[in-house]
Amino acid sequence: MRIVVSGASGLIGSHLVAHLRNGGHDVVVLVRREPREPSEVRWDPSAGALDPAALGRVDAAVNLSGAGVGDKRWTPAYKELVLRSRTETTSTLVRALLALDEAPQVLVNASAIGAYGEGGSAVLDESAPRGDDFLADVVRAWEEATAPAADAGVRVALARTGLLANPVGGAFGQMLTLFRLGLGGPLGSGSQWWSLISMPDEIAALQFLLENPVSGPVNLVCPEPATNTAVTAALGQALHRPALVPVPALALRAVLGEFSGQVLASQRVVPDVLLRAGFRFRHPDVASVVGWLASA
Repeated sequence: MRIVVSGASGLIGSHLVAHLRNGGHDVVVLVRREPREPSEVRWDPSAGALDPAALGRVDAAVNLSGAGVGDKRWTPAYKELVLRSRTETTSTLVRALLALDEAPQVLVNASAIGAYGEGGSAVLDESAPRGDDFLADVVRAWEEATAPAADAGVRVALARTGLLANPVGGAFGQMLTLFRLGLGGPLGSGSQWWSLISMPDEIAALQFLLENPVSGPVNLVCPEPATNTAVTAALGQALHRPALVPVPALALRAVLGEFSGQVLASQRVVPDVLLRAGFRFRHPDVASVVGWLASA
């Protein structure tokens, strides 16, 4: 397939582009600077600018753009950036795709399990109600920006990714450093449910959504979520380090500000849509996710 990818320089995007190219796909990457090679196309989502003619034929698109929710403290200005960086990129890409002589078959749009908000111990599948906090509102606007594509007959899959486990980058990259120093432990009470997915399963799931007739919200998490205490205990065991140093909720709030609420939130999310569609996880539970993470 000829696949357009936005957010290709990010943690997930860089892995996905390499994976798709290794699989023989023709990948076009959207960039905000001057293109340096024929596979790059310049765009300016803040201005709504993307020339459909520069894209050529497009079979599929993957939109992974968005400012990192945990990269900076949630000031009002940064919260606005988190929202705009998702809605502007999605709307700009969708408009360009629909202006092509022939629209692509599928759009896989990044999303997040933040859609569900605080869930306590309730099991959350794709039919669970939306939350009412900041990230849930962001996800709502983000996903709604894909509506014109779905209305035009494009199959739209909304990839609601959970806590991404990768040895470099993201939350787990930082956690591994602390655990290797013997400073790991439960966050807050440790009773909150965490829903993880390994990077190999994340990439395989995105490819699965490109190639299979799945649409609407899709939870990208391993089938067996676990409590934060169980996750940190598994990390300590895999790294042969103690996992006994708890991080108090007050300390997290002091360091992370409002974002600490996401770290302390409980989301027991399951991937019903993926499982029903026949997707098979390489790392279906926390033990296998953490085992891969520690050895990668």
